[in-house]
Amino acid sequence: MIWYRVRDLDAARAFYAQILGLEEVEAAAGALVFRRGQAEIGLTQGEPEEDGPVAMIDVHDAKAEAERLRTEGVEVGIVLEFAGEIRILDVFDPDGNRIQLAEDVQ
Repeated sequence: MIWYRVRDLDAARAFYAQILGLEEVEAAAGALVFRRGQAEIGLTQGEPEEDGPVAMIDVHDAKAEAERLRTEGVEVGIVLEFAGEIRILDVFDPDGNRIQLAEDVQ
């Protein structure tokens, strides 16, 4: 599990659940846990780390996700493809935490 610190837990909950479509599986005082497939992301209130960990979430179409997220006003990078095997997209939550969306293209 990857843990991120966020300044506003309610805003982060909306981003991870509504924008990224992750399932909230646990909520405790000052902490939330989300899951999609094998990926688990924990959120706790605090000051985000500049060079913190990076969670990777599987998606079916990284290019489509990039377009969708851009229309939602989410900060995203460019879709990178590695050796015709995987496409990766950097996505940044409202606090600047980096998440990677990965598409298996084999």
